[in-house]
Amino acid sequence: MKILVCISCVPDTTSKINFKDNDRVFDEQGIQFVINPNDEFGLTRAIWFKEKIGATVDVLHVGEASADPTLRKALAIGADKAIRIDTPATDAFVVSDQISNYIQTNPYELIIAGRESIDYNGSMVPGMVAAKCDLAFVNTCVRLEIEGSTASATREMDGGMEVLRVKLPLIIGSQKGLVEETDLRIPNMRGIMQARQKPLAVVPATESSSKTAINSFEKPAPKEAVKMVPADDIGQLIDLLQNEAKVL
Repeated sequence: MKILVCISCVPDTTSKINFKDNDRVFDEQGIQFVINPNDEFGLTRAIWFKEKIGATVDVLHVGEASADPTLRKALAIGADKAIRIDTPATDAFVVSDQISNYIQTNPYELIIAGRESIDYNGSMVPGMVAAKCDLAFVNTCVRLEIEGSTASATREMDGGMEVLRVKLPLIIGSQKGLVEETDLRIPNMRGIMQARQKPLAVVPATESSSKTAINSFEKPAPKEAVKMVPADDIGQLIDLLQNEAKVL
């Protein structure tokens, strides 16, 4: 069984975010990039399939050479091969085009992509890849089992869970629940050493163009100072909630 895990590199949540060029460009200076958490949940589940049923696991990233250390981390976690499609990931349309074109010539039984990245939160790429490649698609997937050529997938939905049985090939949008945070793998020294010997293939991009453009970024407004109200002054509290906070 061949599994492909799509990897996005995102800023570590502890990073201080800034913009440049009149707030039109994200400033990467001093930013630590990590594997997108939703992708890492999917990668961990893929490694579980590798250990249990002998699957092979490839990871794929659309982007530039700055992502190579993150791909090496995925190899150290246990992936067998890394592929980087060498083009800037300008928007979801470009990313989905590149992934779709790659898997149409390099088929997989299971493709795992995070349901969204934690930087842009677009939630578009796995669904667009499924549409372009005419693949079955299960989003917000929190459980996945494979038996022969059939997958049993559980997805989170409003008010509960939905269990689906799907014939492979399949693409899922992974998230927390597919594995828990305590299940995530930390590369050990042996894995890091082995990762140096594993292939990291850089392939040229196919023709594609962005459909969107960023006008500007804007940081959230800083929080205002806290107003203290005496515990016995209920009237002032109600007045502030009604006329200033406007929550009553």
